[in-house]
Amino acid sequence: MRGDPETLLESELFGYEPGAFTGAATRRIGKFEQAHRGTILLDEIGDISLAVQVKILRLLQEMTFERLGSNHTIQVDVRVLCATNCDLEKAMAQGAFREDLYHRLNVVTIAVPPLRERREDIPSLVEYFLNRYSGELGITKPPLADEALELLKNYACRGTSGNWSICCSAS
Repeated sequence: MRGDPETLLESELFGYEPGAFTGAATRRIGKFEQAHRGTILLDEIGDISLAVQVKILRLLQEMTFERLGSNHTIQVDVRVLCATNCDLEKAMAQGAFREDLYHRLNVVTIAVPPLRERREDIPSLVEYFLNRYSGELGITKPPLADEALELLKNYACRGTSGNWSICCSAS
């Protein structure tokens, strides 16, 4: 499918009917419909356009939506988890994020501090990844020298913290 990122995202989330746009030859079920009676994760919610935010808000309020190119209303029961690394309150103040959507999504916030602020987690993370990837690769888990663990614990971790918001659907 060709088109602008907003249309691409909208078609991924809500689906489309044949003929909805050039190249839409068959019906496509969107992610919200696929997640019916389940959970969907919207990563980087702060980067979504205002037009798509309106459609997500309607879905959260009414638990209904229409596929692109359709006027048939589809009802869903879906739990929405959102993640972002941007400051949504600042985005609201700048007019880049809808305040009503923010309040609808911001039911529970889990702030995840950056790894540089929780270095005590590094040994557990190293153990997890060694177990996971040695299992996936079918190899014996390699030993980790104390010096290597110290290097990891003292590494200057860069990056930002993330915020997770949970919106529970009405059942």
